[in-house]
Parts: sequence; C-alpha cells; structure tokens
Amino acid sequence: MNSTFDRRDFLKTAGVVAAAGVFSVATRTAQAAADKPMLRKALKLSMIRGNGSLVDKFKMAKEAGFEGIDVDSDQPVDDVQRAMAESGLIVHGMVDYVHWGEPLSSPDPAVRAKGVEILQKCLRETKIYGGTTVLLVPAVVNNEISYEDAYQRSQVEIKKCVPLATELGIKILFENVWNNFLLSPVEMKRYIDEFESPIVGSYFDVGNIVNYGWPAHWIQTLGTRIGKLDIKEFSRKVADEKGKYAGFGVEIGDGDCDWPAVLAALKKIGYSGWATAEVRGGELDRLKEISSRMDQHVIQPYNA
Repeated sequence: MNSTFDRRDFLKTAGVVAAAGVFSVATRTAQAAADKPMLRKALKLSMIRGNGSLVDKFKMAKEAGFEGIDVDSDQPVDDVQRAMAESGLIVHGMVDYVHWGEPLSSPDPAVRAKGVEILQKCLRETKIYGGTTVLLVPAVVNNEISYEDAYQRSQVEIKKCVPLATELGIKILFENVWNNFLLSPVEMKRYIDEFESPIVGSYFDVGNIVNYGWPAHWIQTLGTRIGKLDIKEFSRKVADEKGKYAGFGVEIGDGDCDWPAVLAALKKIGYSGWATAEVRGGELDRLKEISSRMDQHVIQPYNA
C-alpha cells in the first residue's frame, strides 16, 4: 500500500469533514439568530415635528435611528410611497385615529358606518404600503354609551371588516387606551377570541397599563394575541402630584414601567416584531434622544 497516497487521501478527507463541520456550525448559528425573537424600533408619524415635507420627516426619523413608522389615514398615498422610497423607512402599519370621533360604539348608525368606512380605507392603504396592521380603538364608553352596548356594537361593526382584512392579510389590532373599555387582560382576551379569527389581536400599549395594572401581567394573559407594541412610560408619583395625564411626561426608563419584567414576559410568549414609540416628539435631536432611550431600556436588552 502506498503510504504517501494514504496520508494525502486522509488529509483531504479530514479537510472536507472539517469544512462540513464549520459549515454546519455556521448554519446552526444563522438559524438560531433567525429564530431568536427581536424587537424592531419604530415611531408614530405624529411625533415628528418641523416644517419639512413628508419626505423630510421620514428621513429625519431614519437618521434618528428608527427603522419603521406608523402613519395615519390623512396622508396622501402617493406622498407616503415617495417618502418611503426616498428615506428607506418602513411603513409597518397605520393608525385609525378617527376611532375617537366616529367610534364603532356610537348609538348613531351613520357614525358607526363612517367608522367602518375609515377602517376599511386604512386596511387598503396599509396593503399598498406593505404594512401588516391597522391600530384601532374598538369602542368608547361614556355617559351616553353603556359598556354593554359598546361591547356588542363594536363587535358587530368590526366583524363587517374582518373579511376584507382577511383577504388583504392585514391584521386589525385593538389598542388598550383610557376609553373605559376592556379594563382587564382577561376581558380583552375574551373580546379578541370571540371574533374567532387570527386577523384580529392586540396592539399592546405598555405605558397605558401602568396607571391601573402591571404590563407584564397583561402580556402573559394576552400571549400571542399581541401583534405589536406601543412604547411609552408612566409615573404614578407624577400622576398623583400633577394629574393623571402628567404621568406620561417622564422619559422612557424614568417611570414606573418595569421594563425587565416586560421584556421577560415578551420573551416568554415568543414575541418578535415592532416596538413603536408613542411619546412627546420633536425634531432630530429629540427623536435621537427617544431612539437612544428605546435602545437602552427596550430594544437592546431584549435583542441581546
């Protein structure tokens, strides 16, 4: 037997095996990174100040370190598409702001019909932008609108939009706000589940809960119904001293939101997706400050 040939053949074989091993490790590492839950940083269009065009505002957000943005239905579609193309900013969804003026819980059928019309408009425009969700406050309860009526009316109206949302592949996500409605995570979970459709879910606002609950508890209960996050802070102490809404005046990381507990709960349910700031905005320097605080307290700790 030729010992030189055997040695050369052995080294060649060993090299192939070693290379295959390295490739296998790299493949597993890449797959693990792809499977790892990640948060993607965004903001609301309404936070961007200044007299510039929509393109200028999108570019400002991108320069400040944001990857995506939520827009509203007042923006001309062509302008939004141009701003996306020239800035590289992603419109990941839309906010249906008319849910306050034309609530789906209104006793007036004409008002509810207008609310449905705008929601469907948002669904169609979100599809054009390549987004995935429309944020909706499903109902408002007040002295004229009872809780039970708000519950029943809003479900009837939203169900009219579910077929279109399903066809387009755009989710309708309900935000928890101070609207005297869906006041516990158990009730919100039930409200969502009664639609019997994965096209509806929760746009969970972390800061809005702090005044009367604990965000981590809501996350645990809502679980995979959470489609996206709004990020803001709240201070109970400031609210007690200066009024309820003043509690939102503190910076991310300086209030009573237990961010480590929130992030741990999100990881437990396997959440991966957009985290959108909804705080006092401004021009470039202010947006950079918000971006930095999100990195420090929300994005980087979660993605580490």
